[in-house]
Amino acid sequence: MNFSFLHAADIHLDSPLRGLERYPDAPVEEIRAAGRRAFDRLIELAIAEKVAFVVIAGDLYDVDWRDYHTGLYFSQRMGRLERQGIQVLLARGNHDADSVISKNLPLPENVHLFAAKRPETKLFPELGLAAHGQSYARREMTENLAASFPQAVSGFFNLGVLHTALSGRAGHDLYAPCAVADLLHKNYDYWALGHVHQRETVSERPWIVFPGNIQGRSVKECGEKGATVARVVDGAVTDVRHVALDVLRFVHPRLDVSGCARREDVFALTRQAIMRALSGADGRALALRLTLYGRSPLLNALIAQEDALREEIRAVAIACGPVWLEKLSLETEDEDDAQNADFPGADTVATLLTELRHGDFFEELLRELSPEIAVLRAFCSFLPGGGADLADADELRRGALRLLAARLGGART
Repeated sequence: MNFSFLHAADIHLDSPLRGLERYPDAPVEEIRAAGRRAFDRLIELAIAEKVAFVVIAGDLYDVDWRDYHTGLYFSQRMGRLERQGIQVLLARGNHDADSVISKNLPLPENVHLFAAKRPETKLFPELGLAAHGQSYARREMTENLAASFPQAVSGFFNLGVLHTALSGRAGHDLYAPCAVADLLHKNYDYWALGHVHQRETVSERPWIVFPGNIQGRSVKECGEKGATVARVVDGAVTDVRHVALDVLRFVHPRLDVSGCARREDVFALTRQAIMRALSGADGRALALRLTLYGRSPLLNALIAQEDALREEIRAVAIACGPVWLEKLSLETEDEDDAQNADFPGADTVATLLTELRHGDFFEELLRELSPEIAVLRAFCSFLPGGGADLADADELRRGALRLLAARLGGART
């Protein structure tokens, strides 16, 4: 039997792009609608490709629903697929485990939710498909679920559906840990994985794929986001391709401004980076985090006037197209010069720099101020990021070093 299927994961339906709407000139409507619009694109892709089924490998939802609107929206979209004869295979992950989702609605008949107690096999004889999967019973699933999956069913195309970090992936909790060898041992034809938000093809013999999430939710999830379409001919995977579905794309260029002598040079460099990002975004709005770094007297001056520079960069970005400056970061390399400089009080400055870099001054300060910080975060929710940086010791350390180096650099020039 020949057929195609669509593999998606980590949709986090109705999860907000937290705090982003609070920034000036933010594309509010794009942000609010991004998750659902990306999911609608997923549905439209499944119909356009005439797939036999859609796999959602965990974290369809982010947390428990605030109300039933999220579930009703999902049911309506599944109904569209049902009317097209498209089946849906759904496994729950750590964010939407049985112990997390308390609200429920009847699932449309075309949606099969894998059981949480043990691995389950669902046969589709008309496709020659044996689909094996297991949902999470609780959020922190630390057992090797793959070890209990059954061996491949002879004469069928065998598909495994699992939400896992494998042996570990940066930025992701080690849930349902397993080795690639554990998956290979089952002799399946395709492993549809979820949990890792960055697309990754782990293996092609057999196919073991993380499709990534369909919409980035922060600057930590930069670049193209989407799902995977696979084609099966005579029981073998013949084609696997990624299709972009994201609506709003995060980008984070880092620009070395060491060779810039004037502010206009910095703006020109920034404009070039933005235009490159836009050229690959296919008309999507961009959320831009820009980092300027290097060793330059000009950079020291820019740091001293960071507020004005941010507005100037925002003007450059807006002029380029649908681009919104999410954050501007400045990093100077003149800290080393400051530590070795020869001026009155240099020894004291060198000691202070060492303490700022390697000591626990900021950690102790934040511990002392934790009650006050909690109050400030409540009252500063209107600020960019919702006041999230108020309890970030590394951010405080970097800021202090930047300002000190900039002031010293400016005093020497």
